[in-house]
Amino acid sequence: MDKIAVISDIHGNLTALEAVLDDIEIRDIHTILCLGDLIGKGPNSKKVLELIREKCEVVVLGNWDDFIRKPIDSSEIVWQQNQLDEGDMAYLGSLPYHYDFYMSGKYVRLFHASAKSVYHRVFPMGASIEELQDMFANTEWIVPLEDGAAPDVVGYGDIHAALIQPIYPQRMLFNAGSVGNSLDMRGATYCILHGVYQSKEAAPFSIELVRLPYDIEKELLIAKEMGLPGLEAYELELRECRYRGRPKSE
Repeated sequence: MDKIAVISDIHGNLTALEAVLDDIEIRDIHTILCLGDLIGKGPNSKKVLELIREKCEVVVLGNWDDFIRKPIDSSEIVWQQNQLDEGDMAYLGSLPYHYDFYMSGKYVRLFHASAKSVYHRVFPMGASIEELQDMFANTEWIVPLEDGAAPDVVGYGDIHAALIQPIYPQRMLFNAGSVGNSLDMRGATYCILHGVYQSKEAAPFSIELVRLPYDIEKELLIAKEMGLPGLEAYELELRECRYRGRPKSE
């Protein structure tokens, strides 16, 4: 049986990424797939990007990876853009929208946010059944492995909240959570797919969610020393899993 690590939404948090990569190595996992949002929010976008390029077999495009390459009137975004060079921007611009493969007879599709757009956000806990079924659709952004084929399993990131959910009929949706900016539980989150990678033959298949502690205070000290703008919002997200912009009284 093979083990595939699926990571997402690192957001420039090198401390969390290194902890996750160490855990992946301890578990003797040799294939890592990344669902995007390498950069932004945290202080070390460039180092994270370099490490992801070194360690990951496949990386798909996230919304931050897309809009960071565009002119934006925001001092925080400009600070992030200044951390990256032309080669980094070119790499982000080359990332594919999705990655499809077979595993233990299941057709698996991975993307960042949804089949509609890297900016189309889907929260399964509040979405309609139609919205959830649309996550399995072949849209203008999708090139299926075989004409007309639709996935049995879809994995994504974006919402920074890990989950595994059955979708009628006979489908499974999972979210890998966030390595560097978890908004459901404190720490870093990623998932592991267990099965026979790149195989159409039916075999055991499972999805495991991993919650991993890391040194959040070390990461925040790095951010402060590097002069990260928006530090207070970053602290709130890492310490309290509270999305920036939400009032503290909620």
